[in-house]
Amino acid sequence: MKSERILLLILAVVQFTHIVDFMIIMPLGSQFMREFRISPQQFSIIVSAYAFCAFLANVFSAMFIDRFDRRKALLVLYIGFTLGTLACAFAPTYGLFLATRGLTGAFGGTLGALILAIVGDAIPLERRGQAVGFVMTAFSVASIAGVPAGIFLAAKWGWNSPFLAVAGLSAAFLVLAFFVLPPLRAHLDRPNEAADRPTPLGALALILRDANQLMALIFTLTLMLGHFTIIPFIAPYMQRNVGFSDHEVGYIYTLGGLMTVVVLPIFGRLADQFGHALVFTVASFFALFSIFAITHLPPVSIALALVATSSFFVVASGRNVPATAMSTAVVKAENRGSFMSLRQSVNEMALALSSFIAGLIVVENPDGSLGNYAYVGYLAIGMSLVAVALAWRLKAEH
Repeated sequence: MKSERILLLILAVVQFTHIVDFMIIMPLGSQFMREFRISPQQFSIIVSAYAFCAFLANVFSAMFIDRFDRRKALLVLYIGFTLGTLACAFAPTYGLFLATRGLTGAFGGTLGALILAIVGDAIPLERRGQAVGFVMTAFSVASIAGVPAGIFLAAKWGWNSPFLAVAGLSAAFLVLAFFVLPPLRAHLDRPNEAADRPTPLGALALILRDANQLMALIFTLTLMLGHFTIIPFIAPYMQRNVGFSDHEVGYIYTLGGLMTVVVLPIFGRLADQFGHALVFTVASFFALFSIFAITHLPPVSIALALVATSSFFVVASGRNVPATAMSTAVVKAENRGSFMSLRQSVNEMALALSSFIAGLIVVENPDGSLGNYAYVGYLAIGMSLVAVALAWRLKAEH
């Protein structure tokens, strides 16, 4: 159990850095639009570039990743992510920044899939909900500490300073992971593994021919469309329509993160006790109200706005815990890396698509406020309901 805790701690630390790197773009949306003189649609492409390149990288890695020791794969991907984040800090133009975001996404997105594959390999299904909940608290810590710190650094020293900070932290954590992580070869050491392992293209074909795994991929796609479509414009909407300042927008992530760091492990324990699909359904039901509230907020007090955003952080992040645990269980260990890479590619494709669709719907009004955000909310609500229906059709293979 002690070795499990150490492994999960390292995975959570790695997860923390790549989540901060991805999340910091969104609260800085207004600053990027000012600095690069770009429209809301061009800003949404910054988010999509990261996700689209992560999608392509995960499709490629799905064909090969189960052939390697997971420790070595993790270290290589983390090096690439660290260098990509450092390159973002020195991009002088919008075009070059898009390119460096794509490079970072290729490594960071694949890294996220590998972390979940390791959790699936190392932790039995009966404890996997708690393990996923622990690793996903990296999101909460990123919201509490990483994103507000990045907002402060950007406000004081410019938009590139958060990327320098994340690259420095990643380099330090990379050294820690090198010395602490043990070899992770359980998926390679199974009897008859060499004879049974499919070819690279065969690994993809096996997944796509399996109705249960294919259903899990569709479930992932609809869940992300029901979750991420509203996220890229939460901070800009709160600033331009509700009245948050550049500094006050950090409260959204600090308060939301503080609440999720407490409730995510609870969601994990509840999912293990009462069933992943049931807990996912209940959390999704409450998420519908939060989505509606955020996308329809008029100018209100900051306190009231934070109630709406924090409720979304809690229930939307909470439902991802049982959803992720369910996804790790639809495939056997020897092929879990390939499946989780392909799942992550679908996840990233959905992120890119969600951001792109939101960018097409949201418009900038003559007074500088954002319009049509309510329609983005309706789309997210509809996709959330589809995801609930699909969740009950997934079957566990452990």
